[in-house]
Amino acid sequence: MARPAQPGFSDQIRARAIRVAGIAIILLSAGAVLLPTEKGISSDIIGALLIAAGLIELVAGSLRHEVRVLAMAAGAVTALAGLIFVINPETHFFPSVTPVIAWLVIRCVILAIAASRTEGSVRTWMALSAGMDLLLAVLLVTGLSIATLIVSLFGPTAPLIASFAWVLAASFVINGLLLLEVASCEQETAPQ
Repeated sequence: MARPAQPGFSDQIRARAIRVAGIAIILLSAGAVLLPTEKGISSDIIGALLIAAGLIELVAGSLRHEVRVLAMAAGAVTALAGLIFVINPETHFFPSVTPVIAWLVIRCVILAIAASRTEGSVRTWMALSAGMDLLLAVLLVTGLSIATLIVSLFGPTAPLIASFAWVLAASFVINGLLLLEVASCEQETAPQ
């Protein structure tokens, strides 16, 4: 299948930019894990992390050959979820679980559709990313606490706050790894 040419970007540059985006999102996951949870995490911080990840994903999605629109939509949904946290005054004192669940479910649907339209290892990573987002949403909906694992590994932490930090981190890591795989595939198919 012939790829549509995107003016101004060689396949090598495109692959490098997507790789940088993947690394940046993985670094954001480290930032989410390292959030100081003992005093609570402000909605502004959660929002900023989601907006940054969404914008990075939006740019990386615009560089994709396959499923460009869906990849950009996943980034837009992430940025929108972050914006809701920043501008919604009801979530400034304690993060609301509803926007996070909605973000995870919508991303899951977008990524599942995108996975069905790709092939090879990228399809696998997209399905893993969609599956991770669905699993995290189900955990939040059912009230099962990721914090149980965190407390057993790292000691007492406010359960819901720890859950948010680890939900963001888990989703970001899988998404970053997905982008690294996309970059690898772009690199392999680029003319040398």
